[in-house]
Amino acid sequence: MAGVFVFVEQDGDKPSNLGLEILSKARSLGDVTVVYLGDGAGAELLGEHGAGKVLVADPGETLPSGPVAAAMADRISADSPDLILFGQAYNDRDVAGRLAVRLGVGVLSNVSDVRLTGGGVETDHEILGGTQVATAAASRGPFIVLIRPKSFPAEAVGGDAPDVETLDLPDVGGAGATVSESHIEEREGPQLGDAAVVISGGRGLGSAEAYELIERLGKQLGAATGATRAIVDAGWVPYAKQVGQTGKTVKPDVYIAAGVSGAMQHLVGMKDSKTIIAINKDPDAPIFSVADLGVVGDVHKVLPKLIEALEKR
Repeated sequence: MAGVFVFVEQDGDKPSNLGLEILSKARSLGDVTVVYLGDGAGAELLGEHGAGKVLVADPGETLPSGPVAAAMADRISADSPDLILFGQAYNDRDVAGRLAVRLGVGVLSNVSDVRLTGGGVETDHEILGGTQVATAAASRGPFIVLIRPKSFPAEAVGGDAPDVETLDLPDVGGAGATVSESHIEEREGPQLGDAAVVISGGRGLGSAEAYELIERLGKQLGAATGATRAIVDAGWVPYAKQVGQTGKTVKPDVYIAAGVSGAMQHLVGMKDSKTIIAINKDPDAPIFSVADLGVVGDVHKVLPKLIEALEKR
């Protein structure tokens, strides 16, 4: 059976949801070893999701990319896995790029599905705003693949507790760096990547102050709040709320787009939501092409009425 390495980053006291999503695919491809970036908290959850072995890579106060890539390269040379899976996320991409250089191989990125073939690998990539799927192939391994968020469900299989080891991180000299200060972003309520309901605002809101309508509606529905790139670039809301190709990919049960025109960059990040509700005064707005329910109207009139009705509920 094929050997598969999966890079998973620790989020708080448990594995990141992106890492668990990738495990869902990895366990169907072969025997899974997880390189777990963090202090090891929540490692047992990796076993429940299909990992047979966990290598804990704890960088401490050191930036992880250089040391982790070096340690992974040594372990990969010893264990000879066929496939190495990362998420399409910051640390994942940094480690993957450094690892590729050390192994002398390429990287297949922004992948929505991956298959091992006889001696090679095939990957699917959404192009043209997700309207088409292109397939790439590589024959020289080990194969490094970066998976897009929400490509697979993060489903547990009730596996046994994994074997847990410490992955020693070497001194990489000038390639290393120490974190001198860090700031934790304050977050309240459901988060974009995990929420069952997401409400996003776009340029149609008209002003930064009007985004308060999105926040108020979000509180009534227990929803996460998002935004388009246009209003993030305009400084109305922080980048952490951006949904789209250069922001977060979401796949909630319900996605409400208020004052969102539906630019392709935004659609890529939310088009796979189970139910999409669009509110826009332009009946020809592209967002209606993917909406299950469309409300043609001014968000400044529709949203207050909706909030009022929910408050009376």
